[in-house]
Amino acid sequence: MALQVSLVSADAEVWTGEATLVVAKTVEGEIGIMAGHEPILAILAEGEVRITRADGSKVLANAQDGFLSMEGDQLTIVAGNAALIA
Repeated sequence: MALQVSLVSADAEVWTGEATLVVAKTVEGEIGIMAGHEPILAILAEGEVRITRADGSKVLANAQDGFLSMEGDQLTIVAGNAALIA
């Protein structure tokens, strides 16, 4: 099963695609999300977002000042500042 992920900043779409796992830092600690996860709304803490694509490759991004929302198999991460790590 795949998770549909959208990572956006205040002014741009940073990354979108299918993933098997997303790990992000929230104000309550680090959270891992996979397809089938229960609905959740969490406030992001400044830190790294690690995305494992459906093909197994990794995407790394920095994000801060925002939230993540999981509904169905759609994960949306909205950050005031977000950028891919080269």
